[in-house]
Formats: sequence, C-alpha cells, structure tokens
Amino acid sequence: MQRDKILNTPTIRRMPTYLHKLLKMQLEGKTRVSSTELAEYMNIELIVVRKDIALTGISGQRRVGYEIDELIRYIKAYLGWENTIRATLIGAGSLGSALLGYDDFSHYGFVIDTVFDSDAAKVGKLIRGCEVFDAATLETRLAGQVPDIAIICVSNAAAQSVADRLVALGVRYIWNFANVALQVPDNVIVQREVIAGGLAMLTVRIKNEREGSKKSGLRKFFRNLKR
Repeated sequence: MQRDKILNTPTIRRMPTYLHKLLKMQLEGKTRVSSTELAEYMNIELIVVRKDIALTGISGQRRVGYEIDELIRYIKAYLGWENTIRATLIGAGSLGSALLGYDDFSHYGFVIDTVFDSDAAKVGKLIRGCEVFDAATLETRLAGQVPDIAIICVSNAAAQSVADRLVALGVRYIWNFANVALQVPDNVIVQREVIAGGLAMLTVRIKNEREGSKKSGLRKFFRNLKR
C-alpha cells in the first residue's frame, strides 16, 4: 500500500511545479502558503492539492496553511532531492545542451558532472561550463565513480549500445530521451521521455475540438434547412 502511494505518478509529476511556486514565494519573502493558493496556481481541484501534499508527510494548520520552508523540505525529501544526485550525460547535441542549460536542476540537487559525445567537433569544448569528453573514453572516465543517473540523448540507433555500456559499468538508473524502448536487466530502471508524447496529446485535443466544431456546424446547417 505504501509503495503504491510512493509511486503515485501524477502526484510525482506535479511536485516539481509545486516546488517551483514555493521557491518563487520564498524569494519574495513569503513564509506561509495555503492549499487554495497552490490549487489556483496549478489550476487543479483543491482536494487534489491536499492529497498530494499529504503524501509528503507534512501536516498543515487549518486556516493557516503550511510554512513554505518546511513544505519545500518535505517535498524535496519525498522526491529524494534532499541530497546531491550525480549524473552523466551522453549526447551533447541540441537536446543534451538544452538539459545542461536547465537552471532549475540546481534547486533539485541534480548535478551533471560529466558529458560525453562521439562528435570530434564537440570533444574538448565547453558547453554550459561542462567539458565534453570523447564517448570512447566513457568506461575509463566513469570507472570507480559510477553516476547515480545516466542521461541518454543520442540517436535512436545508438541508444541501445550506449545503454549496454552503461549497464556494464554498473549504472542502474537511466533517463532515456531517445525514442526507443531500451532492453535492460530487471535491476535497471529506465525513465523514458518521449517528447513527441506531449505534442501528441496537444494535437489530438486540437483535432477533437476542430472535429467537434465541424459537427456542430453541420448540425446547425441541417436545422436551418428544416425551417
């Protein structure tokens, strides 16, 4: 039962947005926040916010809300962000470079401390302050200091071979941005991010709304014919 609560995926996905809002309020000098404020910011039902926050273990006060500093600590602890998380990035192309430039990672204790690429034009250069190493040296450089997470931002064709090398090194957690289902041992966890998935959700809504408008227009047209 407790494991099911921890793996409540919609809640986990909302937590970083709560945290973003709380950190902004903290910078503004605010000290308390109510569930209502968070619900309005997230544009979701109040009961959803209350259930989400309850899973962190914090207790708010009726009509007073939560202490912002304390809620930030509880959310970070729930997400496992209270300690530094080391990561290595394989693939310093457009997407990989964008991840290196994502400033909010610093708020999460998430540090990308090694970057690899197979493109000779990128090797040795600094991207967002990180030196790019030759992907051929991955085993040598990571031996004895296996990262907590490996981020794969290579082509679909290269993703599986990169994953195999990482697994052989002892990496157990992979954040995969290649649009391919990686085959890994049962003790390795892969979080797959399909960027086109979000686009698909949006375009399907556009399609449905447009089709709904067309059907509505046709119904109106036929009603007028009957008059």
